[in-house]
Amino acid sequence: MSDTKWLSEDEREAWLALVSIMFRLPGSVEGQLRSEEGMSLAEYLVLAMLSEAPDHRHRMSALATATNTSQSRLSRIVARMERDGLVTREGRQDDRRVVIAEITPAGMDRVREAAPAHVRHVREIVFDRLSSEQVGQLREIGRALNCGSSARSVLGLDCSA
Repeated sequence: MSDTKWLSEDEREAWLALVSIMFRLPGSVEGQLRSEEGMSLAEYLVLAMLSEAPDHRHRMSALATATNTSQSRLSRIVARMERDGLVTREGRQDDRRVVIAEITPAGMDRVREAAPAHVRHVREIVFDRLSSEQVGQLREIGRALNCGSSARSVLGLDCSA
């Protein structure tokens, strides 16, 4: 006999809807950014996270968490962006294991350039299809699924609610 608590029909339907979103949305967003802006979703997120940070800086480990990439993959992405003059990296003086990424003025220009088309696309594929009540529900679902994750601090999620 199994101790598995199987999904109810409602839970199964909700899970399948979430799985569909998990596979469909990233490809759509990635496709828009690559075709219209010449950048990946991870690159856009790095620039966006850095541009929104009060001091335009973040630890590389926090950016890896926020972009759902390994630290080694993020390091390769940021190295390319560094060569393109969009970001800089430096080790902290007090702890050489900590590397800080900072957006450059060219990086700020690049994210400002890419943001309008990206936001239009996100609005079209997500928010134009939802009521304001559903947007609030989505925010709460996101909080419930993400709070407790180290991504919350970089993503700016308010987990106190």
